[in-house]
Amino acid sequence: MSSTADFTFDNNFDITDDVKKAFDDHGYIIIRGLLDAEEMTQLKKTVNDHNAISENAYGLPDGDGGEGKMVIWSHPGNDVTGIIARSEKVAGFSEKLLGGEVYHYHSKLTMKNAKGGGKFIWHQDYGYWYQNGCLFPDMLSVFIPVDRCVKENGCLEILDGSNKCGRIEHQFREGQHGADTDRVKEIRNLCPHKYVELEPGDALFFSCLLLHTSGSNNSNMRRWVFIPCYNRASNDPVYEHHHPQYTKLYKVPNSRIKECRNYNDVSGKEFIDVKKDKTVKVGTIDKEQK
Repeated sequence: MSSTADFTFDNNFDITDDVKKAFDDHGYIIIRGLLDAEEMTQLKKTVNDHNAISENAYGLPDGDGGEGKMVIWSHPGNDVTGIIARSEKVAGFSEKLLGGEVYHYHSKLTMKNAKGGGKFIWHQDYGYWYQNGCLFPDMLSVFIPVDRCVKENGCLEILDGSNKCGRIEHQFREGQHGADTDRVKEIRNLCPHKYVELEPGDALFFSCLLLHTSGSNNSNMRRWVFIPCYNRASNDPVYEHHHPQYTKLYKVPNSRIKECRNYNDVSGKEFIDVKKDKTVKVGTIDKEQK
């Protein structure tokens, strides 16, 4: 196994054979500083000012009285979130990690507000996406913190190398679609459990087979995360569902992130109606908490 999956971005960084091997071995790589301070200002302005985000957010009950909240959209669009999702250092790196052309499967913003952000139970993203007709696990997510992600506010937790276990059966628990608990318990005996603490602008690229969870946010710190997700073009789902079939992704240079001045036009993004998603059971959102 590669000794490290933790890297630091600079203008010369690329997905080399060693970086690709780390991703395949561990099920993830961390690229610290993928987005710089100016790019993060762009992203924060967009997600903080988007009325459409709060209007389309929904909650997933966690069984302990909390809700993990999120909003999901199908296509990247042309606002700052869309430009980031189409950029060479996000979409382009995803292509190199998956070994071929990708398309935008969807993006989401997960929102754990201070003093009440709910937990997400152990799962693989492929536990959901398998149900959508994606025959191969040629898919990944890019976890980009808008706020600091630390243990205190419910950062992501992973089982390092659990991607090599293959797809695990999932079932509804606590209103969420979670991995088989007995299986997860056994895997935890072999795959190191790690807390992924990240600063805004760091990025975790992780396989759809990597087991992950996150705890409740009982701190005074907000914890919002932007997560674009990608599917290989060769893995077009075999039937239509609430996420897109193959749609050509037009990548843009990294410089477009700082140049973009579209902070609130959501044209073309197509927010998802979660009532059509058979892998979640939607909770009730307190409008005052949006």
